[in-house]
Amino acid sequence: MVIPGPVILPLGGSLAVPGAAMMPGMCLPMLLLREVIHAKRDGKELSTGAIHSFIAGVTDGSVTDAQVGAFAMAVYYNGMDPDEQAALTLAMRDSGSVLQWTDLDGPVLDKHSTGGVGDLVSLVLGPAVAACGGYVPHISGRGLGHTGGTLDKLESIPGFSVQQELDPFRRIVREAGIAIVGQSPDLAPADRRLYAVRDVTGTVGSVPLIVSSILSKKLSEGLDGLVMDIKAGNGAFMSDPSEAGELAVTITGVAAQSGLRCTGLVTDMNQPLAGCAGNALELAEAIDILNGQQHSTRLLEVIISLGGEMVLLGGLEETLENARRRVLAALDSGAAAERFARMVHLQGGPADLLDRPRDYLPKAPVILPFRATSDGHVGSIDTRLAGVCVLELGGGRKDVKDTIDHRVGLSGLCSVGEKVSKGQPLAVVHAATKSDWERATDCLSRVFRLQAEPLNPLPVIQDRVIWEKS
Repeated sequence: MVIPGPVILPLGGSLAVPGAAMMPGMCLPMLLLREVIHAKRDGKELSTGAIHSFIAGVTDGSVTDAQVGAFAMAVYYNGMDPDEQAALTLAMRDSGSVLQWTDLDGPVLDKHSTGGVGDLVSLVLGPAVAACGGYVPHISGRGLGHTGGTLDKLESIPGFSVQQELDPFRRIVREAGIAIVGQSPDLAPADRRLYAVRDVTGTVGSVPLIVSSILSKKLSEGLDGLVMDIKAGNGAFMSDPSEAGELAVTITGVAAQSGLRCTGLVTDMNQPLAGCAGNALELAEAIDILNGQQHSTRLLEVIISLGGEMVLLGGLEETLENARRRVLAALDSGAAAERFARMVHLQGGPADLLDRPRDYLPKAPVILPFRATSDGHVGSIDTRLAGVCVLELGGGRKDVKDTIDHRVGLSGLCSVGEKVSKGQPLAVVHAATKSDWERATDCLSRVFRLQAEPLNPLPVIQDRVIWEKS
Protein backbone atom coordinates (compact mmCIF):
# COMPACT_ATOMS: atom_id res chain seq x y z
CA MET A 1 0.00 0.00 0.00
CA VAL A 2 1.29 3.46 -0.87
CA ILE A 3 0.69 5.98 1.90
CA PRO A 4 0.15 9.46 0.38
CA GLY A 5 2.38 11.44 2.74
CA PRO A 6 3.88 10.52 6.10
CA VAL A 7 2.46 11.32 9.51
CA ILE A 8 5.13 13.18 11.48
CA LEU A 9 5.07 13.08 15.25
CA PRO A 10 7.56 15.74 16.40
CA LEU A 11 9.36 15.48 19.72
CA GLY A 12 6.86 17.92 21.20
CA GLY A 13 4.16 15.27 20.82
CA SER A 14 1.91 17.03 18.32
CA LEU A 15 0.41 15.60 15.16
CA ALA A 16 1.40 17.51 12.04
CA VAL A 17 0.31 16.67 8.52
CA PRO A 18 2.65 17.96 5.81
CA GLY A 19 0.86 20.37 3.53
CA ALA A 20 -2.30 20.44 5.63
CA ALA A 21 -1.50 23.81 7.19
CA MET A 22 -1.07 25.31 3.71
CA MET A 23 -4.24 23.67 2.38
CA PRO A 24 -6.68 23.51 5.30
CA GLY A 25 -9.63 22.63 3.12
CA MET A 26 -8.04 19.45 1.76
CA CYS A 27 -9.43 16.30 3.37
CA LEU A 28 -7.02 13.87 4.93
CA PRO A 29 -6.71 10.41 3.36
CA MET A 30 -8.49 7.70 5.31
CA LEU A 31 -5.30 6.43 6.96
CA LEU A 32 -4.40 9.93 8.14
CA LEU A 33 -7.91 10.43 9.51
CA ARG A 34 -7.28 7.48 11.77
CA GLU A 35 -3.93 8.94 12.80
CA VAL A 36 -5.62 12.19 13.87
CA ILE A 37 -7.98 10.19 16.08
CA HIS A 38 -5.15 7.99 17.41
CA ALA A 39 -3.01 11.02 18.26
CA LYS A 40 -5.76 12.73 20.25
CA ARG A 41 -6.68 9.42 21.87
CA ASP A 42 -3.07 9.22 23.09
CA GLY A 43 -3.14 12.76 24.45
CA LYS A 44 -1.05 14.39 21.71
CA GLU A 45 -1.49 17.92 20.43
CA LEU A 46 -3.01 18.28 16.96
CA SER A 47 -1.62 20.80 14.49
CA THR A 48 -3.80 23.49 12.97
CA GLY A 49 -3.54 21.79 9.57
CA ALA A 50 -4.64 18.42 10.91
CA ILE A 51 -7.65 19.95 12.67
CA HIS A 52 -8.71 21.95 9.60
CA SER A 53 -8.42 18.89 7.39
CA PHE A 54 -10.39 16.72 9.80
CA ILE A 55 -13.20 19.29 10.03
CA ALA A 56 -13.25 19.59 6.22
CA GLY A 57 -13.93 15.84 6.19
CA VAL A 58 -16.70 16.26 8.76
CA THR A 59 -18.28 18.87 6.49
CA ASP A 60 -18.10 16.99 3.20
CA GLY A 61 -18.97 13.58 4.68
CA SER A 62 -15.65 11.83 4.05
CA VAL A 63 -15.29 11.44 7.83
CA THR A 64 -17.77 8.83 9.07
CA ASP A 65 -20.04 9.23 12.09
CA ALA A 66 -18.00 6.57 13.87
CA GLN A 67 -14.84 8.60 13.33
CA VAL A 68 -16.54 11.82 14.45
CA GLY A 69 -17.69 10.02 17.59
CA ALA A 70 -14.22 8.61 18.24
CA PHE A 71 -12.67 12.05 17.81
CA ALA A 72 -15.25 13.61 20.17
CA MET A 73 -14.60 10.94 22.79
CA ALA A 74 -10.84 11.43 22.53
CA VAL A 75 -11.27 15.18 23.05
CA TYR A 76 -13.70 14.54 25.92
CA TYR A 77 -11.09 12.50 27.81
CA ASN A 78 -7.86 14.28 26.81
CA GLY A 79 -8.99 17.85 26.22
CA MET A 80 -7.38 20.43 23.95
CA ASP A 81 -4.97 23.22 24.70
CA PRO A 82 -5.91 26.84 23.78
CA ASP A 83 -4.16 26.68 20.39
CA GLU A 84 -6.05 23.51 19.45
CA GLN A 85 -9.36 24.97 20.63
CA ALA A 86 -8.80 28.12 18.57
CA ALA A 87 -7.89 26.02 15.52
CA LEU A 88 -11.00 23.85 15.96
CA THR A 89 -13.19 26.93 16.39
CA LEU A 90 -11.87 28.62 13.26
CA ALA A 91 -12.06 25.41 11.23
CA MET A 92 -15.72 24.99 12.16
CA ARG A 93 -16.41 28.65 11.41
CA ASP A 94 -14.78 28.28 7.99
CA SER A 95 -16.80 25.16 7.17
CA GLY A 96 -19.52 27.50 5.87
CA SER A 97 -20.24 31.15 5.12
CA VAL A 98 -19.01 34.01 7.31
CA LEU A 99 -21.22 37.08 7.31
CA GLN A 100 -19.75 40.44 6.30
CA TRP A 101 -21.20 43.74 7.52
CA THR A 102 -19.12 46.35 5.71
CA ASP A 103 -22.16 48.55 5.01
CA LEU A 104 -23.14 49.10 8.67
CA ASP A 105 -22.39 52.30 10.58
CA GLY A 106 -22.01 50.65 13.99
CA PRO A 107 -20.46 47.65 15.73
CA VAL A 108 -21.85 44.12 15.26
CA LEU A 109 -22.49 42.61 18.71
CA ASP A 110 -24.14 39.57 20.25
CA LYS A 111 -24.53 37.54 23.44
CA HIS A 112 -24.82 33.86 24.17
CA SER A 113 -26.39 32.18 27.19
CA THR A 114 -25.59 28.65 28.31
CA GLY A 115 -29.30 28.22 29.12
CA GLY A 116 -31.63 28.59 32.06
CA VAL A 117 -35.23 28.74 33.24
CA GLY A 118 -37.18 31.95 32.74
CA ASP A 119 -34.26 33.34 30.73
CA LEU A 120 -35.96 35.79 28.38
CA VAL A 121 -32.96 38.14 28.32
CA SER A 122 -32.32 38.05 24.55
CA LEU A 123 -35.82 39.32 23.80
CA VAL A 124 -35.09 42.57 25.64
CA LEU A 125 -31.31 42.84 25.47
CA GLY A 126 -30.91 42.73 21.70
CA PRO A 127 -33.41 45.53 20.99
CA ALA A 128 -31.86 47.66 23.77
CA VAL A 129 -28.35 47.30 22.32
CA ALA A 130 -29.71 48.05 18.84
CA ALA A 131 -31.25 51.23 20.24
CA CYS A 132 -27.79 52.17 21.57
CA GLY A 133 -26.28 52.04 18.07
CA GLY A 134 -25.19 48.41 17.84
CA TYR A 135 -26.28 45.78 15.33
CA VAL A 136 -27.32 42.39 16.71
CA PRO A 137 -27.50 39.43 14.27
CA HIS A 138 -28.64 36.99 16.96
CA ILE A 139 -28.56 33.38 15.81
CA SER A 140 -30.36 31.49 18.54
CA GLY A 141 -31.57 28.01 19.38
CA ARG A 142 -34.54 26.05 20.61
CA GLY A 143 -35.19 24.67 24.07
CA LEU A 144 -32.77 22.03 25.28
CA GLY A 145 -33.86 19.71 28.08
CA HIS A 146 -35.35 21.68 30.96
CA THR A 147 -34.26 25.06 29.55
CA GLY A 148 -36.31 27.25 27.26
CA GLY A 149 -35.33 28.39 23.76
CA THR A 150 -35.57 31.92 22.40
CA LEU A 151 -36.84 30.70 19.02
CA ASP A 152 -39.67 28.77 20.67
CA LYS A 153 -40.69 31.88 22.59
CA LEU A 154 -40.76 34.03 19.46
CA GLU A 155 -42.85 31.44 17.62
CA SER A 156 -45.64 32.26 20.10
CA ILE A 157 -46.15 35.32 17.86
CA PRO A 158 -48.53 34.66 14.96
CA GLY A 159 -46.69 34.78 11.64
CA PHE A 160 -43.22 35.30 13.12
CA SER A 161 -40.58 33.45 11.09
CA VAL A 162 -37.32 32.42 12.72
CA GLN A 163 -36.05 30.86 9.48
CA GLN A 164 -34.53 33.51 7.23
CA GLU A 165 -32.25 33.23 4.23
CA LEU A 166 -28.98 35.12 4.58
CA ASP A 167 -29.97 38.10 2.40
CA PRO A 168 -33.28 38.80 4.26
CA PHE A 169 -31.42 38.25 7.53
CA ARG A 170 -28.89 40.92 6.60
CA ARG A 171 -31.67 43.30 5.51
CA ILE A 172 -33.58 42.91 8.79
CA VAL A 173 -30.41 43.57 10.80
CA ARG A 174 -29.73 46.70 8.75
CA GLU A 175 -33.29 48.02 9.07
CA ALA A 176 -34.16 47.08 12.66
CA GLY A 177 -30.72 46.81 14.18
CA ILE A 178 -31.57 43.28 15.29
CA ALA A 179 -32.84 39.98 13.93
CA ILE A 180 -33.32 36.78 15.93
CA VAL A 181 -33.19 33.70 13.74
CA GLY A 182 -32.32 30.01 13.72
CA GLN A 183 -29.00 28.75 12.42
CA SER A 184 -28.75 28.83 8.64
CA PRO A 185 -27.45 25.69 6.87
CA ASP A 186 -24.76 27.97 5.40
CA LEU A 187 -23.28 28.92 8.79
CA ALA A 188 -20.87 26.56 10.60
CA PRO A 189 -22.34 23.35 9.09
CA ALA A 190 -19.58 21.24 10.68
CA ASP A 191 -20.90 22.22 14.10
CA ARG A 192 -24.36 20.82 13.36
CA ARG A 193 -22.93 17.43 12.43
CA LEU A 194 -20.44 17.30 15.27
CA TYR A 195 -23.09 18.31 17.80
CA ALA A 196 -25.52 15.67 16.55
CA VAL A 197 -22.87 12.99 17.07
CA ARG A 198 -21.89 14.40 20.48
CA ASP A 199 -25.53 14.25 21.54
CA VAL A 200 -25.69 10.47 21.05
CA THR A 201 -22.17 9.65 22.26
CA GLY A 202 -22.26 11.28 25.69
CA THR A 203 -19.69 13.94 24.83
CA VAL A 204 -21.84 17.08 24.97
CA GLY A 205 -20.11 18.09 28.24
CA SER A 206 -16.62 18.39 26.75
CA VAL A 207 -15.44 21.97 27.40
CA PRO A 208 -13.30 22.25 24.21
CA LEU A 209 -16.24 21.03 22.13
CA ILE A 210 -18.66 23.36 23.95
CA VAL A 211 -16.34 26.31 23.35
CA SER A 212 -15.77 25.56 19.67
CA SER A 213 -19.49 24.94 19.08
CA ILE A 214 -20.52 28.26 20.60
CA LEU A 215 -17.73 30.38 19.15
CA SER A 216 -17.78 28.92 15.63
CA LYS A 217 -21.42 29.97 15.24
CA LYS A 218 -20.81 33.39 16.76
CA LEU A 219 -17.70 34.00 14.66
CA SER A 220 -19.68 33.09 11.55
CA GLU A 221 -21.96 36.04 12.38
CA GLY A 222 -19.07 38.43 11.66
CA LEU A 223 -19.10 39.93 15.17
CA ASP A 224 -17.01 42.75 16.60
CA GLY A 225 -17.79 41.72 20.18
CA LEU A 226 -19.48 38.93 22.14
CA VAL A 227 -20.72 38.70 25.73
CA MET A 228 -21.15 35.26 27.29
CA ASP A 229 -23.84 34.71 29.94
CA ILE A 230 -22.67 31.57 31.73
CA LYS A 231 -25.30 30.25 34.12
CA ALA A 232 -24.41 28.58 37.41
CA GLY A 233 -26.73 26.95 39.93
CA ASN A 234 -29.31 24.21 40.26
CA GLY A 235 -31.16 25.31 37.11
CA ALA A 236 -28.06 25.48 34.92
CA PHE A 237 -26.29 22.80 32.93
CA MET A 238 -23.17 23.78 34.89
CA SER A 239 -24.24 23.94 38.55
CA ASP A 240 -20.86 24.68 40.16
CA PRO A 241 -19.94 28.42 40.02
CA SER A 242 -16.23 27.59 39.96
CA GLU A 243 -16.70 25.38 36.90
CA ALA A 244 -18.77 28.13 35.26
CA GLY A 245 -15.95 30.56 35.99
CA GLU A 246 -13.44 28.21 34.40
CA LEU A 247 -15.63 27.99 31.30
CA ALA A 248 -15.78 31.80 31.20
CA VAL A 249 -11.97 31.99 31.32
CA THR A 250 -11.61 29.35 28.62
CA ILE A 251 -14.17 30.74 26.22
CA THR A 252 -12.99 34.35 26.50
CA GLY A 253 -9.41 33.20 25.97
CA VAL A 254 -10.21 31.12 22.90
CA ALA A 255 -12.33 33.96 21.53
CA ALA A 256 -9.40 36.34 21.90
CA GLN A 257 -7.08 33.90 20.13
CA SER A 258 -9.68 33.67 17.36
CA GLY A 259 -9.76 37.45 16.95
CA LEU A 260 -13.02 38.14 18.78
CA ARG A 261 -13.33 40.47 21.76
CA CYS A 262 -15.32 38.68 24.43
CA THR A 263 -16.41 39.23 28.03
CA GLY A 264 -17.95 36.54 30.23
CA LEU A 265 -20.42 37.02 33.08
CA VAL A 266 -21.27 34.17 35.45
CA THR A 267 -24.91 34.64 36.52
CA ASP A 268 -27.04 32.91 39.13
CA MET A 269 -29.54 30.25 38.10
CA ASN A 270 -30.60 28.97 41.53
CA GLN A 271 -34.06 30.35 40.80
CA PRO A 272 -35.92 31.24 37.59
CA LEU A 273 -34.66 34.51 36.22
CA ALA A 274 -38.05 35.91 35.26
CA GLY A 275 -41.31 35.70 37.18
CA CYS A 276 -42.52 33.09 34.73
CA ALA A 277 -41.38 30.13 32.65
CA GLY A 278 -43.04 29.11 29.39
CA ASN A 279 -42.96 30.43 25.85
CA ALA A 280 -45.87 32.86 25.46
CA LEU A 281 -45.67 33.79 29.16
CA GLU A 282 -42.02 34.81 28.89
CA LEU A 283 -42.69 36.71 25.69
CA ALA A 284 -45.49 38.61 27.46
CA GLU A 285 -43.13 39.51 30.32
CA ALA A 286 -40.48 40.68 27.85
CA ILE A 287 -43.06 42.95 26.23
CA ASP A 288 -44.04 44.30 29.65
CA ILE A 289 -40.39 45.22 30.28
CA LEU A 290 -40.08 46.89 26.88
CA ASN A 291 -43.31 48.78 27.56
CA GLY A 292 -41.97 50.04 30.91
CA GLN A 293 -44.21 47.97 33.13
CA GLN A 294 -43.31 46.04 36.30
CA HIS A 295 -40.47 43.53 36.08
CA SER A 296 -38.03 41.53 38.20
CA THR A 297 -35.03 43.46 39.56
CA ARG A 298 -32.82 40.38 39.09
CA LEU A 299 -33.87 40.04 35.47
CA LEU A 300 -33.29 43.74 34.83
CA GLU A 301 -29.83 43.55 36.43
CA VAL A 302 -28.80 40.76 34.04
CA ILE A 303 -30.15 42.70 31.04
CA ILE A 304 -28.38 45.92 32.04
CA SER A 305 -25.13 44.10 32.93
CA LEU A 306 -24.94 42.15 29.65
CA GLY A 307 -26.07 45.15 27.64
CA GLY A 308 -23.50 47.40 29.26
CA GLU A 309 -20.74 44.93 28.39
CA MET A 310 -21.93 44.76 24.77
CA VAL A 311 -22.07 48.55 24.42
CA LEU A 312 -18.59 48.83 25.96
CA LEU A 313 -17.12 46.14 23.67
CA GLY A 314 -18.61 47.92 20.68
CA GLY A 315 -16.91 51.20 21.61
CA LEU A 316 -20.27 52.98 21.90
CA GLU A 317 -19.31 54.23 25.38
CA GLU A 318 -15.93 54.57 27.07
CA THR A 319 -16.86 53.31 30.54
CA LEU A 320 -18.98 50.43 31.77
CA GLU A 321 -20.98 52.76 34.01
CA ASN A 322 -21.93 54.99 31.08
CA ALA A 323 -22.70 51.93 28.94
CA ARG A 324 -25.08 50.57 31.58
CA ARG A 325 -26.82 53.95 31.81
CA ARG A 326 -27.24 54.04 28.05
CA VAL A 327 -28.90 50.61 27.98
CA LEU A 328 -31.29 51.60 30.76
CA ALA A 329 -32.11 54.84 28.91
CA ALA A 330 -32.92 52.83 25.77
CA LEU A 331 -35.45 50.82 27.79
CA ASP A 332 -36.93 53.82 29.63
CA SER A 333 -37.33 55.93 26.49
CA GLY A 334 -39.17 53.25 24.51
CA ALA A 335 -36.37 53.12 21.89
CA ALA A 336 -35.74 49.44 22.61
CA ALA A 337 -39.47 48.69 22.28
CA GLU A 338 -39.50 50.39 18.89
CA ARG A 339 -36.60 48.20 17.70
CA PHE A 340 -38.34 45.05 18.91
CA ALA A 341 -41.60 46.02 17.19
CA ARG A 342 -39.76 46.71 13.94
CA MET A 343 -37.99 43.35 14.09
CA VAL A 344 -41.25 41.48 14.76
CA HIS A 345 -42.95 43.11 11.78
CA LEU A 346 -39.99 42.51 9.43
CA GLN A 347 -39.94 38.84 10.44
CA GLY A 348 -43.64 38.36 9.65
CA GLY A 349 -45.36 39.20 12.95
CA PRO A 350 -48.08 41.79 13.62
CA ALA A 351 -47.01 45.44 13.51
CA ASP A 352 -49.03 46.29 16.63
CA LEU A 353 -47.88 43.41 18.86
CA LEU A 354 -46.53 45.74 21.56
CA ASP A 355 -49.80 47.70 21.63
CA ARG A 356 -52.04 44.61 21.95
CA PRO A 357 -49.91 41.65 23.04
CA ARG A 358 -52.74 39.83 24.85
CA ASP A 359 -54.80 39.89 21.65
CA TYR A 360 -52.11 37.93 19.83
CA LEU A 361 -50.41 35.65 22.34
CA PRO A 362 -52.08 32.27 23.01
CA LYS A 363 -53.66 31.57 26.41
CA ALA A 364 -53.98 28.23 28.18
CA PRO A 365 -57.54 27.01 28.89
CA VAL A 366 -56.74 26.08 32.51
CA ILE A 367 -55.09 28.77 34.65
CA LEU A 368 -55.08 27.94 38.37
CA PRO A 369 -52.73 28.71 41.29
CA PHE A 370 -50.48 26.37 43.23
CA ARG A 371 -50.76 27.45 46.88
CA ALA A 372 -48.42 27.25 49.87
CA THR A 373 -49.49 24.72 52.51
CA SER A 374 -47.84 26.64 55.37
CA ASP A 375 -46.41 30.00 56.38
CA GLY A 376 -42.72 30.67 55.86
CA HIS A 377 -40.03 32.08 53.61
CA VAL A 378 -38.95 30.58 50.32
CA GLY A 379 -35.66 28.95 51.28
CA SER A 380 -34.81 27.39 47.93
CA ILE A 381 -36.23 26.63 44.51
CA ASP A 382 -35.36 23.52 42.52
CA THR A 383 -35.02 25.47 39.29
CA ARG A 384 -34.28 22.50 37.09
CA LEU A 385 -37.43 20.76 38.34
CA ALA A 386 -39.44 23.92 37.63
CA GLY A 387 -38.18 23.71 34.04
CA VAL A 388 -39.09 20.03 33.92
CA CYS A 389 -42.59 20.98 35.09
CA VAL A 390 -42.95 23.29 32.06
CA LEU A 391 -41.61 20.51 29.85
CA GLU A 392 -44.20 18.05 31.23
CA LEU A 393 -46.97 20.57 30.60
CA GLY A 394 -46.00 20.51 26.92
CA GLY A 395 -43.92 23.69 26.88
CA GLY A 396 -40.78 21.91 25.70
CA ARG A 397 -39.62 18.92 23.71
CA LYS A 398 -38.73 15.44 24.91
CA ASP A 399 -37.99 14.53 21.30
CA VAL A 400 -36.95 16.76 18.39
CA LYS A 401 -40.20 15.87 16.60
CA ASP A 402 -42.44 16.99 19.49
CA THR A 403 -44.78 19.95 18.97
CA ILE A 404 -44.61 22.69 21.61
CA ASP A 405 -47.71 24.09 23.29
CA HIS A 406 -46.78 27.77 23.51
CA ARG A 407 -49.66 28.52 25.90
CA VAL A 408 -48.50 26.52 28.89
CA GLY A 409 -46.09 27.25 31.71
CA LEU A 410 -45.78 28.91 35.09
CA SER A 411 -46.33 32.52 36.09
CA GLY A 412 -46.35 34.47 39.34
CA LEU A 413 -43.32 32.54 40.60
CA CYS A 414 -42.24 33.43 44.13
CA SER A 415 -38.58 34.26 44.66
CA VAL A 416 -35.98 32.95 47.07
CA GLY A 417 -36.25 34.87 50.35
CA GLU A 418 -39.87 35.92 49.78
CA LYS A 419 -42.26 35.65 52.74
CA VAL A 420 -45.44 33.70 52.03
CA SER A 421 -48.55 32.81 54.00
CA LYS A 422 -50.50 29.57 53.97
CA GLY A 423 -52.85 29.57 50.98
CA GLN A 424 -50.83 32.17 49.08
CA PRO A 425 -49.95 31.20 45.49
CA LEU A 426 -46.35 30.14 45.02
CA ALA A 427 -46.98 29.92 41.28
CA VAL A 428 -49.82 29.98 38.77
CA VAL A 429 -50.02 26.98 36.45
CA HIS A 430 -51.10 27.47 32.83
CA ALA A 431 -52.17 24.06 31.52
CA ALA A 432 -53.97 22.50 28.57
CA THR A 433 -56.18 20.32 30.80
CA LYS A 434 -57.16 19.99 34.46
CA SER A 435 -55.29 16.69 34.69
CA ASP A 436 -52.15 18.41 33.37
CA TRP A 437 -52.59 21.06 36.07
CA GLU A 438 -52.87 18.37 38.74
CA ARG A 439 -49.66 16.70 37.57
CA ALA A 440 -47.92 20.07 37.53
CA THR A 441 -48.95 20.83 41.11
CA ASP A 442 -47.51 17.49 42.21
CA CYS A 443 -44.25 18.49 40.56
CA LEU A 444 -44.33 21.97 42.11
CA SER A 445 -44.75 20.51 45.59
CA ARG A 446 -41.11 19.44 45.22
CA VAL A 447 -39.90 22.70 43.63
CA PHE A 448 -40.38 25.12 46.54
CA ARG A 449 -38.86 24.61 49.99
CA LEU A 450 -40.18 26.86 52.76
CA GLN A 451 -38.33 27.66 55.96
CA ALA A 452 -39.04 29.72 59.06
CA GLU A 453 -36.17 32.19 58.79
CA PRO A 454 -35.68 34.69 55.94
CA LEU A 455 -32.84 34.08 53.51
CA ASN A 456 -30.93 36.44 51.26
CA PRO A 457 -30.64 35.10 47.71
CA LEU A 458 -27.28 34.88 45.96
CA PRO A 459 -26.22 37.91 43.90
CA VAL A 460 -27.37 37.51 40.33
CA ILE A 461 -23.99 38.58 38.87
CA GLN A 462 -21.39 36.29 40.39
CA ASP A 463 -18.26 36.88 38.31
CA ARG A 464 -16.91 38.92 35.39
CA VAL A 465 -14.12 37.65 33.15
CA ILE A 466 -12.21 39.64 30.56
CA TRP A 467 -9.36 37.96 28.70
CA GLU A 468 -6.68 40.20 27.26
CA LYS A 469 -4.05 38.66 25.04
CA SER A 470 -0.54 39.52 26.25
